[in-house]
Amino acid sequence: MLDALTIAVTTAALALAAWCGLAAYRDQATKDWHFIGMAVVAVLALAQLVVGLVQLGRGERPEQGVAIFVAYLAGAFAAVPAAGFLSLSERTKWGSVTVSAGAVVLAVLEVRLYDIWGG
Repeated sequence: MLDALTIAVTTAALALAAWCGLAAYRDQATKDWHFIGMAVVAVLALAQLVVGLVQLGRGERPEQGVAIFVAYLAGAFAAVPAAGFLSLSERTKWGSVTVSAGAVVLAVLEVRLYDIWGG
């Protein structure tokens, strides 16, 4: 895995979590700007998914197994979009809390991906 990409995804996810957490603190639902932030984080996670699959295709292998690595990659890619869709159904501060929690989950998955690869 690319360490710089993992750090970028983790940092962006934590920034999104803080931003949506602030919105929840202010009693605000997710706004269009939050969805733009979610899109940026999702594109970074997609880039990591592609890089991970390309590395697997080139014959590189994670230390803790391919199946678990691919499962974590897919989960990391789906975490923020799933939280974003859930926030659409809850147009209160709890939608912002949901996105914030999804972004924290993504950050934790990134740390775990790094460990699985052998970092």
